Amino acid sequence: MSLISVQAAIYGILLLEASFSAAQQCILVKPNVLNGVPTPAPTPTVVQTGGTQSGTIAPSTTPTLAPFAYGKDPIRSVNLGGWFVLEPWITPTLFQNTNNSAIVDEYTLGQMLDHDVALGILQNHWETWFTEDDFADIQAAGLNHVRMQIGYWSVPLTSSDTNYTTSVSPYIPGAWPYLLQALNWARKYQLHVILDLHGAPGSQNGYDNSGQRTGNPLWGTNTTVPRTFDVINFIVKNIGGMIDMFELINEPAAYVGTINALLPDFYKQGYQLVRDIAGDDLQVMIHDGFLGVQSWTNFLTYPSAQGVFMDFHEYQIFNTFQIEMNFTQHLQYSCQVLSSLKSFADSNIFTVIGEWTAAPTDCAKWLNGRGVGARWDGSWQPNQPTYGSCTGFTGNMSTFSDSYKKFLRQYWEAQVQIGEAIQGWGFWTWKAENADDWSYQAGLKGGWIPQDPTQMLYPNMCGQNG
Repeated sequence: MSLISVQAAIYGILLLEASFSAAQQCILVKPNVLNGVPTPAPTPTVVQTGGTQSGTIAPSTTPTLAPFAYGKDPIRSVNLGGWFVLEPWITPTLFQNTNNSAIVDEYTLGQMLDHDVALGILQNHWETWFTEDDFADIQAAGLNHVRMQIGYWSVPLTSSDTNYTTSVSPYIPGAWPYLLQALNWARKYQLHVILDLHGAPGSQNGYDNSGQRTGNPLWGTNTTVPRTFDVINFIVKNIGGMIDMFELINEPAAYVGTINALLPDFYKQGYQLVRDIAGDDLQVMIHDGFLGVQSWTNFLTYPSAQGVFMDFHEYQIFNTFQIEMNFTQHLQYSCQVLSSLKSFADSNIFTVIGEWTAAPTDCAKWLNGRGVGARWDGSWQPNQPTYGSCTGFTGNMSTFSDSYKKFLRQYWEAQVQIGEAIQGWGFWTWKAENADDWSYQAGLKGGWIPQDPTQMLYPNMCGQNG
């Protein structure tokens, strides 16, 4: 069994035991560009790309974005986490201000608050958490992609779009026009877009970042899969021309038997659905389901499929085997991951390390779920080993030592080198309220992430540690 398969097996078992972990956190023609700024009750401004249209057609006023040379040029991306799918650790203030500790995700936000109150909270969040300035800053940081997340409840299906229910209760819909605005900003700042379905009907993994924190994810039962296909169909028909890559589903928990059994066929059918609508212009991304990329050997490979990317997420902090590693061991482990992913990418399909962090601990407040502590300091569960204090490892960078910042730079470079050796990378996440160790934006300000992502202080990191 390969290193990544071993890692995935351990990872899957521990995730199943701790399913509340929040951070296991993705065209018929080129359309006119989306315009207009949402108001508190925004009217969608949508471009018709050959399917159902919601809103009106807007004139093109934004520069054309040249096609990206996938497979030749590396994807250099950052995730816009916590925007259209809430995560308590990214925006803890939003959850604290509800004054209800039982509100632990977007599902319970809609369930436990008055509809208009919840909608007001969400609209304020959608309008302010990311702004046009963020897109300008991401472009200035030398990145060429953004990865955005969307939940199925935010996709405005009508009865003409599906044979199944259009109810998304208790979720509060309304993010769609803000997504359209974000796509417009991405185009304006010459940023290519990876859009991932981060939350599917029933929850595909039980993590709060799927929309619902639950020990019993139900995606794959009843009508959840055909409903998911209807969501994909709507997205590709309506905004396929504004995105470059679509990830069919984020982090499906394939260590759950029912999900494991259906996932390959779901990917095949989802791939064909995209191709039937968009032709070959839209790239398709699939996640390894925590099985390890080798579990997908010879799957959707050329010539039976084309334009398919494997998404691998690399977090070395969500089990005792990895969190107990010292700084040097984290770097060495990253270099071993590089070797295994490159081997897969060279002989199968394009591969991207689509989520990863420079954080070596799980100390960020509520990273494992609202009200849940950290493995690092022993506050996660009783009678667990303790590895040290969280002081100086997360929160505001003013508490970070110079030696810690040096490690953050080395760890960032080691994982970037994984992505540069395959087809690209995507850091999680651009910003967080109170976790600078997870923030690309904070890393730029703090100096452990360079303004030019190709500028390496330790260019032979894996040569030295592999």
